[in-house]
Amino acid sequence: MISTAHLLTFVVSSFVLIAVPGPSVLFTVGRALVLGRRGGVASAAGNAAGAGALVVAVAFGLGALVERSIVVFTIVKLAGAAYLIYLGVQAIRHRRSFAAAAAGTVRVTSARRAAREAFVVGVTNPKVIVFFAAVLPQFVSPSGAPASIQMLLFGAVFTAMAFAMDSCWALGAGAARDWFARSPARLGTFGAVGGVAMIGLGARLAVTGRHD
Repeated sequence: MISTAHLLTFVVSSFVLIAVPGPSVLFTVGRALVLGRRGGVASAAGNAAGAGALVVAVAFGLGALVERSIVVFTIVKLAGAAYLIYLGVQAIRHRRSFAAAAAGTVRVTSARRAAREAFVVGVTNPKVIVFFAAVLPQFVSPSGAPASIQMLLFGAVFTAMAFAMDSCWALGAGAARDWFARSPARLGTFGAVGGVAMIGLGARLAVTGRHD
């Protein structure tokens, strides 16, 4: 269905793109700082699921609409930015809850909820849509399976790689957070830092334009 040469080239290209820390890494690290390793990995999974949904959209033509329409691109971009800022504000507002959680008195956001929130962030990332819309078609072989099937398979490979690498970042940030958890007061401050990071990421996304 997909030639080995095309697949290897795509894997190398994807690895280079994913290895360089970008918005998804910053988001996952921010959530791990706030929620710990479990919440960070759950956020990585939700983000990957959102990217997977975008792969489906691109494979069946929706990605081209976002890529070509400045209005749609801007709406999706601002929606994602607003949600990131909202999550960051919530992290700062509830920083005392994170400190109390370290003492075992309060339960913070569940891994399932963290994954749902991350899915919204992932599926509203217009940069990923544009990347998939611009890159995936280049690896489609005319003599292979239907283009949509090939793009779905390439997208699945990309999503799996992104989840694995983002999870590594989440585990690292979660370990640092666990160290800070020895002092509940410091953990509250660290949670606020994660919130500020997400607000900064949302603001950056809001003011970033298209690269076309």
